[in-house]
Amino acid sequence: MTKQEFLSMNDHSLLKPQLTRKEIMEGLQYAKENHCASVCINPCNLDMAKEVLEGTDVAIGTVIGFPSGAHTTTAKVVEAMDAYARGAVELDMVIDIGALKNGEYDDVYQDIKAVVDATPAVVKVILENAYLTKEEIIKGCELAEKAGADFVKTSTGFAPSGATVEDIKLMRETVSEKVRVKAAGGISTRADVEALAAAGADRVGVSRTREIAAEF
Repeated sequence: MTKQEFLSMNDHSLLKPQLTRKEIMEGLQYAKENHCASVCINPCNLDMAKEVLEGTDVAIGTVIGFPSGAHTTTAKVVEAMDAYARGAVELDMVIDIGALKNGEYDDVYQDIKAVVDATPAVVKVILENAYLTKEEIIKGCELAEKAGADFVKTSTGFAPSGATVEDIKLMRETVSEKVRVKAAGGISTRADVEALAAAGADRVGVSRTREIAAEF
């Protein structure tokens, strides 16, 4: 893997709530100058992202129902529609984790589908694998694909653990080729990125982009 291959598969993450406007602007400029796949930014900062990135090759992404997934479906749909109207073309949504663990599969499906259907944006479904069994990860992937999601994603980055090679392999084996896989959470080295990509990750979500890029 080359440095640019890493950057081109990376959703540069700017989701820490304590980031200042200056730090966010610096992150947006970095993503623009280094041709990251996208930025993943909190909804309140979408106007800044649009100002910097509109017309560039860097997609504007944001989060929906983040980080707990415990928002109502109606709230998630409103978030999605507002984000799309403000320039977001990629939406990373968190599922109703408790509903999945309860076996309330139709509720999980309807929640995802409502967000998928709300806008033309790319939808990445965050399962938050740290809280799930292997069987629940498989079921979550199946429901996401059935609902029309474009990606399944491992983690928010705010749970006790993040992406693992084993989970990426499992997710890649579960979904069809039309659904892509995103690894996020705890990715801190070049070796992490390369191992996750080899396991089947199409995208990574990284906040330490500069540090990892410096390893190439």
